[in-house]
Amino acid sequence: MVGIPVIIDCDTGVDDALALLFAVRHPGLDLRAVTCVAGNTDVDGVVRNTLTVLEQAGAPDIPVARGAERPLIEPARPAPVHGVDGMGDLGLPLPGRRPVDVDAVTLLHREILASPRPVTLIPTAPLTNIALLLRTHPEVTRNIERIVFMGGAVATGNATPVAEFNVWHDPEAAAVLLTAGVPITMYGLDVFTQVVVPSADVHRLRASSEPGTRLAGELLAHRPAHPGEAPEAEEAGGLGDAGAVCAVVDPAGIGTRLLPVEVSLAPGATRGQTIVDRRPRPGEAEHHEGAREQALVDVALDVDVERFVKLYLATVERS
Repeated sequence: MVGIPVIIDCDTGVDDALALLFAVRHPGLDLRAVTCVAGNTDVDGVVRNTLTVLEQAGAPDIPVARGAERPLIEPARPAPVHGVDGMGDLGLPLPGRRPVDVDAVTLLHREILASPRPVTLIPTAPLTNIALLLRTHPEVTRNIERIVFMGGAVATGNATPVAEFNVWHDPEAAAVLLTAGVPITMYGLDVFTQVVVPSADVHRLRASSEPGTRLAGELLAHRPAHPGEAPEAEEAGGLGDAGAVCAVVDPAGIGTRLLPVEVSLAPGATRGQTIVDRRPRPGEAEHHEGAREQALVDVALDVDVERFVKLYLATVERS
């Protein structure tokens, strides 16, 4: 049986790398392409890191394309938590693979329309490439099954007190995504931070002789679940973006609610916030003429941590 056709749009990144390792090894997924965008590091670094991960994982010749080098409006703002090279400064070798000779939007357009089955898009990065695609080639939506994006937060942000990094990095692009006209799942910080691989499992992965499995362990060890924990817990690592790919394989592993969502675009302290309306009924503002139209999004509010950890480990330890 052919797997679910998916395309990952990423800013590789430690946890994007974990997502790629899972995607290329799960038999239920058909990874058709990977597109790269500035985010965790500059876009050329993202391309390099993506090709390195695919090579280390023993992936087939999956097309990889360079995308936007900055957000639609803002300057690029890399995330220092991922190290100078965006991959935890692990000293990985340069890849022998090369990106394709078309840009990310062209590759997305081509692969979505060429797929014999509707594609699931999995953006784990700022949404610049996706916004450019939707505005340039809106016809692609006829062959998109769903967009499952890692981004946003119902409660607390990480880039700011209220804004998650991927949405904060390019809020206008996130606002475009929400008007795509296809089903959307938001895998935000509320579940992102919960899925943690225990230290014993991370240690086992790091000791593997298989390059892709060992890389997964090194990446997990670089992103501790809770900095400052007791020494014996230091190697426990969060799955991060990889949880969004797990949710495509096993959607029953997350609990979602269909809720109105919008992105704050105004300058100031709330810029980049995903405003998720959890009220049981509309308020006074919505009763007035000219009230804002909000997108309905399947927002992940709960996650079965043990289920996703087992799924991830069983997949990345496949050679």
